[in-house]
Amino acid sequence: MDTLSYKTISGNKETANKQWLLVDAEGQTLGRLASKVAFMIRGKHKTNFTPHADCGDNVIVINAEKISLTGNKWEDKTYIRHTGYPGGQRMLSAKELMAKRPIRMVEMAVKGMLPKNKLGNAIYKNLKVYAGTEHNHDAQTPEKINLDSILNKQ
Repeated sequence: MDTLSYKTISGNKETANKQWLLVDAEGQTLGRLASKVAFMIRGKHKTNFTPHADCGDNVIVINAEKISLTGNKWEDKTYIRHTGYPGGQRMLSAKELMAKRPIRMVEMAVKGMLPKNKLGNAIYKNLKVYAGTEHNHDAQTPEKINLDSILNKQ
């Protein structure tokens, strides 16, 4: 006999209702933008959120070259990478990285806020970042979303 009137439904990849969302990064602070985008990619804004499944949305970020950083972070913040060879540590300031690869700053900020496991790697593939206003995802008809509305849902 089934006496429970409510059952917990665990979402999975097949039952996830994925949408395409468009975010304009112009004038947004990098860290605040990245936390809200990671929140949407992970799917935490949905009622059927399941921690072990990819149930988040696909997010397109445009105008990545127009983000802002507060304080002296343009000069003080450093991005470190290693070539794999002895003495191969390379450092770039935020200003230098923005001049070379503007989309990389947004990608690294969002990836740092995702889980560090196979699920995090799979979820990261749902992020598309573009430097200008043009993107090649018009066929998916992305819905433009206001990031301030995400703040109220958290």
